[in-house]
Amino acid sequence: MRAYIRGAIVPAVLLSVALVTGCSSGSDDKAAPTKTVVDDTQERSTIKASPSASPSPSPSATESVLSGGQTGTYEVGETDEYGENYKATGKMSVTFVSAKYVTPAEIGTSSKPEHGQFVEVTLTFKNVGKSTARVETYGNLMWDDSSSAAQDATTLEGVGEGDDLDTDYKPGQGVTGKLILDVGRRGGFVYYMFSEDPEGGTPFVLKLPA
Repeated sequence: MRAYIRGAIVPAVLLSVALVTGCSSGSDDKAAPTKTVVDDTQERSTIKASPSASPSPSPSATESVLSGGQTGTYEVGETDEYGENYKATGKMSVTFVSAKYVTPAEIGTSSKPEHGQFVEVTLTFKNVGKSTARVETYGNLMWDDSSSAAQDATTLEGVGEGDDLDTDYKPGQGVTGKLILDVGRRGGFVYYMFSEDPEGGTPFVLKLPA
């Protein structure tokens, strides 16, 4: 059994689809039925790279969107060995403590932000359920805004400083830590995409200050 998380609202995942259309034969002018083939390899590679298939980056009204100082919760669950029959087994809370825009010099790096702006985000995760849960932020935090499509915001900057958020949490355990994210500009949304519930999910969204 593997533990997964289930978000409050589900931004859809983009699928790579190849269409193969057969040609008609004989005197029949009707085209042969269209066959749709899904490239599983490409699907897996894009599942974390797109928090929403909608052209609008704004989360839906019912999605768990946190501004600085706010706390939200999301379900923790598990599936069977085939990745099916999901069931909720516990709950995690996350507090968006703060967000601070920083320069490379302020975080002690010579690397420039690939997308345009570093932001130091402080989060507190706590297991408020009855089963062990895992947090995986690296590679699972996407940023977008009204003019930029979703991009992976995670970096290795600041790794090793303070407590590590990416770990297993037993019931009652919590950690407060910092992440250095690379975003396009000030403002926008950061989506936590770690969810393998068959129905998909975005456990929470951070609204960055402008």
